Amino acid sequence: MDSAQLGRLIDRLAGPLELYARQWCDTPEDVVQEAFMKLASQRKPLLSLDAWLFRTVRNGAINAKIASYRRKRHEAEAAAKGPAWFEADPLALGRRATAVDPELAQSALAALPIAQREVIVAHLWGALSFEQIADLAGTSASSAHRLYHAGLTALRERLGIPCRTTSTTRSIPG
Repeated sequence: MDSAQLGRLIDRLAGPLELYARQWCDTPEDVVQEAFMKLASQRKPLLSLDAWLFRTVRNGAINAKIASYRRKRHEAEAAAKGPAWFEADPLALGRRATAVDPELAQSALAALPIAQREVIVAHLWGALSFEQIADLAGTSASSAHRLYHAGLTALRERLGIPCRTTSTTRSIPG
């Protein structure tokens, strides 16, 4: 099949194939693209291109649904087994009224925009420098630093924790 024929076939069937695949999965565009890639690599002529494409898309969409379900189940199991982002501070048990609830903190972090959350997690838990984070995220170190501070400010607001001022800042032994 030459590229002009393939282009006409894509123009005619891509939309209907995506609609067909959407019945089974949430990534129909990917499934249809893979089907056309398989078609382009076929060595022997097919009797009915349309029927072959619909069968290939159907099988691909069902496989994508199964893979998505398996991935979500695996991620949920891994999250349940893994440590929480935040843990209760055993030293704060006596002063529980001022301690941050770990579940609330975790949900507040999860609610941040991905760019802010990525920088905060990489810096605080990954101990990466802002230069390393900038390289990882494809941004500048100053942008990573701004995202970090904006994320911390948003976390403080969501958790009802006032920003520290110089008069309330404690020195931490190092």
